[in-house]
Amino acid sequence: MDVHLNPELQTKIEQRAAETSRTPEEIIEEAISGYFEKLAHVREKLGRRYNEIKSGKVKLLDGEACFEALRRRERELLK
Repeated sequence: MDVHLNPELQTKIEQRAAETSRTPEEIIEEAISGYFEKLAHVREKLGRRYNEIKSGKVKLLDGEACFEALRRRERELLK
């Protein structure tokens, strides 16, 4: 697979490779692998949260009511 990078990003990768005595390919592979691991973690967490909401285990809060409560607390603190 060929990956085309803009010159600025390519320079950063080459610098990182030189600093760590690794190849640019290793740097790119590590970055992409890390990205997919984080993506899988986020998807799993969102899936669990969705199931908790759907089952009623977790109740949603009214956003406007929460912001109003925060504004009220802020006003009280500023007095």
